[in-house]
Amino acid sequence: MNIIVCVKQVPDPEAPPTSFEIDAENKKVTAAGVPLVLDPYSEYALEAALKLKDADGSRVTALSLGAELSRDAVKKALSMGADELILLEDEAFAGGDSWSTACALAAAIKKTGDYDLILCGRQSADWDAGQTGCGIAELLDLPAVTIARKIELSGDKVRVERITDDGYEVIETTLPAVVTVSNEIGEPRYPTIRGIMAAKKIEPIIWKPADIGLEKTGEADRKSKIVKLTKPQRDIECQFIEGETPEEAGARLALRLRQEKLI
Repeated sequence: MNIIVCVKQVPDPEAPPTSFEIDAENKKVTAAGVPLVLDPYSEYALEAALKLKDADGSRVTALSLGAELSRDAVKKALSMGADELILLEDEAFAGGDSWSTACALAAAIKKTGDYDLILCGRQSADWDAGQTGCGIAELLDLPAVTIARKIELSGDKVRVERITDDGYEVIETTLPAVVTVSNEIGEPRYPTIRGIMAAKKIEPIIWKPADIGLEKTGEADRKSKIVKLTKPQRDIECQFIEGETPEEAGARLALRLRQEKLI
């Protein structure tokens, strides 16, 4: 089996919130000094692929898109166990939305020429749109299954346990197919020293827009427009409940919570 995993670099979501600033004029988020890392949901998708590789020897190719990709971030896919890394890297890819990203990734997947399963994270840690995986499926005319917690391959079919509001459902579809992976798949493995050393020796394949047959991409191919980008406004009001004794204060607090219908 040939598995392609779409991965993304993002500013470290564990960085302090004060590290992120809103550029209201240009409608962008800046994160000065915040390191770039592999998106957490991309790691879950990679873990799903590597579990399949462990089971049947599948070949795993990581595919990423961006203007200036951090090798330390995207090469983590190789150190975790992916066999190959393809980078769509060019300034033309910058400023895109879910549509332009899906178009570029779908074109690159077509160029690879041989794939059985395409895995994506259920969403990304920066914009949380959760649209790219289904967009790839639509553009490639493939079946799609979202928010998977377990994936099994059997012949020319894939069997997926898909998360629902009250449990999960089991879906089976033919290959090739697209599956978006949720965190319930299990914690991603840590790169081993051997994996890190091996990753250093592997040079990524780099494709430009022309290499995948695109005349326009990124911001030039956006279908959505950011009208306004602002920080959420939160008004906090603190009230102190007092009493002559702790018991009296507790009773007054319980009464107030009841009046506010919080208990």
